[in-house]
Amino acid sequence: MIDLSRARWRKAAASNGANTGCVEVAGNLPGVAAVRDSTRPDAGAHVVSRSAFAAFLADARAGRYDLP
Repeated sequence: MIDLSRARWRKAAASNGANTGCVEVAGNLPGVAAVRDSTRPDAGAHVVSRSAFAAFLADARAGRYDLP
């Protein structure tokens, strides 16, 4: 289990205003990135390797997950 007690959470830039999908990311943990719902921070977080998170971000930026 990864210790998230020292995680520095930052809110995603697209999570603002009328957008109710509030996502926070902690990238300061050794070797991993953690993602959680900022409206329910006590509900836990998804923890993935930095390389997996970087690949996900690259795919998202390229539009791979855009709906038709």
